[in-house]
Amino acid sequence: MATWNLSDTQHHILICNGSSCNKEGAEQLTQSIRNEISSKGLDSMIHTSRTLCNGRCQDKCVLITYPDGIWYKEMSSNAAPQFIESLMTGSLLEDKVSHVFNGRAFEPTKGTVLGVEKSGEIVKKVSKKL
Repeated sequence: MATWNLSDTQHHILICNGSSCNKEGAEQLTQSIRNEISSKGLDSMIHTSRTLCNGRCQDKCVLITYPDGIWYKEMSSNAAPQFIESLMTGSLLEDKVSHVFNGRAFEPTKGTVLGVEKSGEIVKKVSKKL
C-alpha cells in the first residue's frame, strides 16, 4: 500500500464502487478518471479514492469532489475527460450535479431524487449485519 504525499493536492475525488455503482461500470469509471488524471500530468493535484456505497444508489455511478463538496450522478467512463477538465477550470458538469454543499448542508439540484429520510430504524435495516 502506498502512503501518498498530499501536499500539492487540490481536489479529492471519491468514486463510489458499491454494488449498484459497480453494476453500472464504476470500475471502468475509476480507471478512466485515473488515466485522464495521469495523461494530463495532474497526479499530484488530484487524488482519487474508491469508496463503498455512498447511499445514493439511484444516482449510480456517484462521484463526490472535495473540498468543494459537489456530488455527481449518472457518471460514466465516457465523461471522464470532461469531468477532469471541469475540475481544472472550476466549472461544473451541470447535468450531472446532484447535490451542492452550501456551507451548511448538501442542497439537491432540480430534478434530483430526494430519497428517504434517514432514521435509526431505516439505517439499521439497510446496514450489513456483522
